[in-house]
Amino acid sequence: MSTLSIDSLLTQLECLDDRQGPMMALVESLCNQNSGTMNLEGIEAVKQQLIEAYSSLGGELHVRDCGPRTIIDAQGNETKVPLGQAIHIIKRPDAKRKVLLCIHMDTVYGVDHPFQTCRMLDNGTFNGPGVADAKGGLVVMLEALRAFESSSLADQLGWEVLINPDEEIGSPGSLALIQEIAPRCDFGLLFEPGLDETHLVSWRKGSGNFTFVVCGKAAHAGRAFAEGRNAITHASKLAVAIDELNTDPEVTFNIGKIEGGGALNVVPDLAIVRINARVRTPEEQTRVETSLAQLAESFAAADGFSVKLYGYFSSPPKPMTDGMNQVQKRIEQCSQALGIEIGWRGTGGASDGNKFAAAGLPNIDSLGPCGGKIHSQDEFLVPDSLVPRAKLSALILLSYAAETAHSSEVI
Repeated sequence: MSTLSIDSLLTQLECLDDRQGPMMALVESLCNQNSGTMNLEGIEAVKQQLIEAYSSLGGELHVRDCGPRTIIDAQGNETKVPLGQAIHIIKRPDAKRKVLLCIHMDTVYGVDHPFQTCRMLDNGTFNGPGVADAKGGLVVMLEALRAFESSSLADQLGWEVLINPDEEIGSPGSLALIQEIAPRCDFGLLFEPGLDETHLVSWRKGSGNFTFVVCGKAAHAGRAFAEGRNAITHASKLAVAIDELNTDPEVTFNIGKIEGGGALNVVPDLAIVRINARVRTPEEQTRVETSLAQLAESFAAADGFSVKLYGYFSSPPKPMTDGMNQVQKRIEQCSQALGIEIGWRGTGGASDGNKFAAAGLPNIDSLGPCGGKIHSQDEFLVPDSLVPRAKLSALILLSYAAETAHSSEVI
């Protein structure tokens, strides 16, 4: 249909024009409550705020349990750690076309982190823990859905919302929910912050965390040094070997932590090497997994040592696909209609968009508000971006609904 069709949809977004104040108030309320991933009491408090806010949308709201997180502790043992619960809402499950909307409620700032409260800065930005990543996204998603649900086209599109509590650690507990929901939907909109005020994310690298548990043999460092097998020394050599795999700028291995040892007069019999790997393609992922397994096998063959490898790619690579290109073009046309400038860039960062893409759902995952310096005490939100970003997502939903209603392309 013509541009006039888009113009007619724009009139249904006027309800958002005066919403910046209430949106900011909810962002501040959410951010002043700590919800570091492992702060289960904080996650519960934020979850209750979100249930109250999102209940206004109608639909079937469910609180879903998430599985535990498996970690390798400092003694090299597998340990199960409980995680918070997710919010899952389903509306119009029998609609011809369905969209997934998703963002997380957890942040990287633990309950003991010094960064706990919000403040307005002199440059007009809003500084606080999770303001951009991703509590601002939670509010944008809510307002976009409110605007859509108040429109005359709401009955033409079904949707599911997933708000999970563990994205910042790779969504180990909510992965099963992601894999459950993805096949039921046609496309996905996720509300991580964009890369800057104009660029959204196109492709994403895959990310995997791996742990090598190196065991040697303890001995007295003075009386029987030669009888020992120093696990720290062996692990250090292993770390160097891992670092030497960094020959391709698109495939990176970061040795993030080495643990082990105790009394200085004891040959240490345990060391743990923890790494993160990033890849651009599924083929690179396979090569990385093979290389790490070969290193574990090689170092385990040394006399008196054992080496066990744990871990996986929690976020597989998210390359551009035909399905993603179609959603991307739709977003470009909606942004043009709204006078919002956007561009596209890939990133080495991962999100739940990686996991939905791996489950077969094309998605764009950076529709949250503008902001930056995430994962630091300088994290900020641009308040004036809240309403435009909500309008953009609402218009995307309206365009799909209009297309379904008229059985012809709107844009």
